[in-house]
Amino acid sequence: MSRIRVTKEFSFETGHALYGYDGKCKNVHGHSYKLAVTVIGTPITKEGEVKLGMVIDFGDLKKIVREEVVDPFDHATIFNKNTPHLELAKELEKRGHRVILANYQPTSENMVIDIAERIKTRLPAHLQLHSLKLRETETAYAEWHLEDNP
Repeated sequence: MSRIRVTKEFSFETGHALYGYDGKCKNVHGHSYKLAVTVIGTPITKEGEVKLGMVIDFGDLKKIVREEVVDPFDHATIFNKNTPHLELAKELEKRGHRVILANYQPTSENMVIDIAERIKTRLPAHLQLHSLKLRETETAYAEWHLEDNP
């Protein structure tokens, strides 16, 4: 049976600041992220199965990505937990803002690694996460591919 790639796209708004960076992105700012999630598997062939012909129901993939990525990241601000912005982060939280203190510098590259780990743990056993494309701006994105991360 052929292996098929299925992709679903998502968007979310997230703020961040790059601790120790030597450019403008050291300041708190935000992006309208676009995320493409591609899984790979074989379509269901068992007669009578309600999802006959599907690799995964798009609704099931949407639920996983919404719970693991969109809901936590959307309209939150991500800081490296070692940032000097820690005082600002605590003040934002105190005022009811969502803040994520990450174990990494919140670049697109590190965010896409984090997102891959979050999604992989939730996929059904018969599927694999094939790739992710996290677009930070119209002209800049980071990608994660299974073949690069055996």
